[in-house]
Amino acid sequence: IQGVGALVTMCEDGDNSKITVLDLQNMSQDGVGWKSLAFGAALGGFLGWHVRRLTAVDGRTRAVPLPADHAGRHVVALGTTNKCKRAALRQSLSSYPGLRACARKGFTNWLDDSGAEIVGVQEVRATRDQLPDTVAAPRGWHTDFVAAERKGYSGVGLLSREQPEALSLDLGEESYDVEGRFQLATFPGLLLANVYFPNGSGKDRDNSRVPYKLAFTRRVFDVVEAARKETGLPALICGDYNTAPQAIDLARPKANEKTSGFLPEEREAFVELLDRGWTDTFRHFQPEKVAYSWWSQRFGVREKNIGWRIDHMLASEDLLPRVQDAWIRPKILGSDHCPIGIDLDLS
Repeated sequence: IQGVGALVTMCEDGDNSKITVLDLQNMSQDGVGWKSLAFGAALGGFLGWHVRRLTAVDGRTRAVPLPADHAGRHVVALGTTNKCKRAALRQSLSSYPGLRACARKGFTNWLDDSGAEIVGVQEVRATRDQLPDTVAAPRGWHTDFVAAERKGYSGVGLLSREQPEALSLDLGEESYDVEGRFQLATFPGLLLANVYFPNGSGKDRDNSRVPYKLAFTRRVFDVVEAARKETGLPALICGDYNTAPQAIDLARPKANEKTSGFLPEEREAFVELLDRGWTDTFRHFQPEKVAYSWWSQRFGVREKNIGWRIDHMLASEDLLPRVQDAWIRPKILGSDHCPIGIDLDLS
């Protein structure tokens, strides 16, 4: 097809075996067809080359609906397109240890193409002024970052299309607040907590931080539940929980029974959260699916899918009916974690 051939020549290496063709004929958005394409830059293996934008006949520019398995491939679009139908709000969470390093691997390009309205990041390991401008203040996003007092440690950040009506960083306990692990944002119709829960393994891998981790977790939920009572809003608590709740949530449960993240007391604490009325959104939609959100960075571990599902979005009872889907994107690279998220209808 001539159109595809012309586009293929725009790919840098010309290797047709790495090309995904989007067959977009006879599709449109709101009855409006597309007239031109714009290619993004090469992204060092994070997303490869891909079509970044389509310009419609009416002059509006929108992101391309890339397929889930497009990572590392060239993407060629043909004809007209229909942007994937989404709920009113897509909450997309990514856990990226070292956001500065992730920025060099295409984070902002993923952000542009994610379709998200709100993105939470954990383990930022940097102050706001240490982040590149493309991450600290990307065009079209409002950003808030909180850093730990200890340099290069912990930290969380929120990126949202709309500025939160209110933002709290206070858990009311100095030993928690100095680690920069908590943000509670108020949006229209929603309380959103973005949290980097501690790892319990301790400096010497002796599980000495487990008591701190469990106490921190209880405090987070106490604070959010108090805010729910005060505002009357439903809530979502998302982040890196550093806990695999069930055997299905890690590749090697037997071998990790004495490892923080799968200790009996940590799993019991997670069950207590569910007993308080919170719902693990991914398991609500995918009760038997094996899917992981984190892999060790040792050679070959991710390729063999020896992973853990330790990143979660827990919804309050009154929010759950509005959650339309929950997902994990293991093929998105750039970190030892991958993005997780929910589609949430707040209309």
